[in-house]
Amino acid sequence: MAVVELKAPLDGVILPLEQVPDPVFAQKMVGDGVSIDPMSALLIAPCAGTVTQVHRAGHAVTLTTDEGIEVMMHIGLDTVSLKGQGFTPKVAQGERVEAGAALIAFDADFLATHAKSLLTQVVITNGERVAQLEAAIGRVRAGQDVCLTLHLAETTAESGVVEGQRVVSDAILIPNPTGLHARPAAVLANLAKRFKSRILVQRGEDQGNAKSVVALMGLEIEHGDKVQLIAEGPDAGEAIAALAPELAAGLGDEGTHPAPAPATTEIGEDAAPAPRPRSGDPNLLLGVAASPGLAVGTIFQLRRTEIEVPEHAESPNRERRRLDDAFDTAKVQLESLQSELQAQSDPGKAAIFAAHQELLEDPDLIEIAESAIAKGKSAAFAWQQAYRTHAERLAALRNPLLAGRANDLEDVGRRVLAIITGQPIEEPEIPQGSILIAEDLTPSDTAKLDRTRVLGFCTVGGGATSHVAIIARALDIPAVAGIEPRALDLPSDSPVILDGSLGQLRLNPDPAEIARITELKARMAVKRKADLAAAHEPAITTDGRRIEVVANIGGEADARRSVELGGEGVGLLRSEFLYLDRTGAPSEDEQYRIYTDIADALEGRPMIIRTLDVGGDKPLAYLPLPREENPFLGIRGIRIGLVRPEILRTQVRAILRAAQGHRLRVMFPMIATLDEIRSVKGLLEEERAKTGIDDPLEIGIMVEVPAAAVMAAQFAREVDFFSIGTNDLTQYTLAMDRGHPKLAPMADAMNPAVLRLIAQTVEGAHAEGRWVGVCGGIASDPQAVPILVGIGVDELSVSVPSIPAVKAAVRARSLADCQAIARQALAQDSAAAVRALVPVEI
Repeated sequence: MAVVELKAPLDGVILPLEQVPDPVFAQKMVGDGVSIDPMSALLIAPCAGTVTQVHRAGHAVTLTTDEGIEVMMHIGLDTVSLKGQGFTPKVAQGERVEAGAALIAFDADFLATHAKSLLTQVVITNGERVAQLEAAIGRVRAGQDVCLTLHLAETTAESGVVEGQRVVSDAILIPNPTGLHARPAAVLANLAKRFKSRILVQRGEDQGNAKSVVALMGLEIEHGDKVQLIAEGPDAGEAIAALAPELAAGLGDEGTHPAPAPATTEIGEDAAPAPRPRSGDPNLLLGVAASPGLAVGTIFQLRRTEIEVPEHAESPNRERRRLDDAFDTAKVQLESLQSELQAQSDPGKAAIFAAHQELLEDPDLIEIAESAIAKGKSAAFAWQQAYRTHAERLAALRNPLLAGRANDLEDVGRRVLAIITGQPIEEPEIPQGSILIAEDLTPSDTAKLDRTRVLGFCTVGGGATSHVAIIARALDIPAVAGIEPRALDLPSDSPVILDGSLGQLRLNPDPAEIARITELKARMAVKRKADLAAAHEPAITTDGRRIEVVANIGGEADARRSVELGGEGVGLLRSEFLYLDRTGAPSEDEQYRIYTDIADALEGRPMIIRTLDVGGDKPLAYLPLPREENPFLGIRGIRIGLVRPEILRTQVRAILRAAQGHRLRVMFPMIATLDEIRSVKGLLEEERAKTGIDDPLEIGIMVEVPAAAVMAAQFAREVDFFSIGTNDLTQYTLAMDRGHPKLAPMADAMNPAVLRLIAQTVEGAHAEGRWVGVCGGIASDPQAVPILVGIGVDELSVSVPSIPAVKAAVRARSLADCQAIARQALAQDSAAAVRALVPVEI
């Protein structure tokens, strides 16, 4: 029996494949072998052989030995998504190499912060040629120590002829965002091996063995490529019937948006979205609250016309110039729209259109379009295919924040398409007093709405986190997203009442109801004017209890506006705005400048900076995290900072520097255990020692999980203050997703269970002399204000527009009255009963 020894291709520590946090490798779908935790940054040949495949992303290479053994080396996990960044291949396909030859150099520091893991897999992809595999253990040295010993199987002559029928599948478009890389190729190969038939994957004139991972990767099949499956043998029909739908669905690869497949597949509880809610009342349509406010008007159905594009063109060079010219024109238009929105409202919202300009420079989009143009397609057709492919992929993502960005891409795509074709996007004549109904709106549509004609809008698509919703709130337009699809069938000119705060659309209201709402809006306008006039007066109850009313902000513009509206500081600076819509984390100096600018804008008022709060449910492109079945119970909030401390350390240093000469405090999100706060305090002190900054800095935590509320007395011995995030606290207490269109109305922070946790937090904090704020949505709710004051909350951190109304609500009652209402509220059995204690007074 022949034996082949493979030397370690890297310095490092060997781990069994079963310990690799990737099921494709751990379950040995690609093949058997070992994983190496690398201590060097140059992958070398483990033996002599021929390079039979170098992945286009540069992260993987396959070497075939003289004995015919295929050795695949895969650097890191999920590194294909880096698209070559951090990798420098040293060999080309077909090249003959000797043992120890350089194969791939990689930037270990870059990969450490951009990849899921640096673990490098060495696997035998044609394991049927190996009778026995012996793996080394412990530390190995590159080119010196043997990592795998292979005892080869005896080979037998085969005719290569498989009797049976020949079956060819229909054309399949590859939905995988990064094509058939190692993971989906391994899944397909393992599925194909279940059948006796010879199975090929064909793309154009190229073919590859579907049972060979290396053959599949060697085809370099990319996203959007059209392929066919060919099977010859006794079970060819069964093979095609089983494999074709799996290939069309993406083979389990993340981020794919498969085309509908004719075959039937099993649907699990995570496979399909929950059905849209129905109220049971034929005159009430439900959705998600996207932008608060009431509107009484008539329906106007907004339909989007389809732009017709020719598929073929004669001159690729001319078409490429047309695409470039359209990009230039679109950039000018977006800059103009950005300036217009900046003048109208919050400059922070105008940054959405700066992000749109970045989409025009996306290399993937441009590459797809240029490839199609090179194949004889028109610029319009090529661009349309490119942006729609990416938009569909985004729309299929489970994360609603990321899925909502598909609309941004559609917006940019249609803008460029209109320029290329010379077919301007028609602007309909919208009558006054309209409530728009649309399948979806783009950010451009929303920003251009005429507020003298449009009173509000409903969309079937989108959600509360979409850019459309953000702009609607900035422009003070009531809006409902995710409305029931039957809204699209409602006749125009029908009278309706839109409640953006509750996410409802009331049909066929009677005249008395319309009159009531109209009168209510008029009284609300009078009250807003009075509240604004008194906005700079302190929030003091009639018997002398002062409550600090501060703002939740997302940037300098919000800070300046809060001061104008009487805000007494900032209770929550959402530092995520610094990290979003970019390709890398902000530097320490950049953060220092921004924190300092915001603090200066507050003119001496205090500010609390919440450290980065992201996670599996709201990830960053440059901070890759493993997919989690339940991201709300996974690595998010402060856990990110402890798992990836380099980002948190940078932010902490910037905060320490900015605190010099400013009234800054720091607050850590999603703290659940005392060990977490002690760990992060230790990290802060380490950075303080490095910077040599001795200025005091108050430390607080967000109370967002019941554990922190229940243990408030113990936490109070570790921190200086608490800020209760009632949005998360409510959903964790009631086990209800606040963004769920059906459950959202029931996820009310006025539920007595949530109020009891708030009271428990206040009691534990005050016993240790610590103060408590509330920065969740309930703090901006005038009905909740007297209850929170009565419970003993010291600070209310509210949305910027709510500052005058919340201060007025505090001034309207005595502390004794508030305490009496709070006692009653804690004794109620539902949120509705609690709200009934504090009727809305307008």
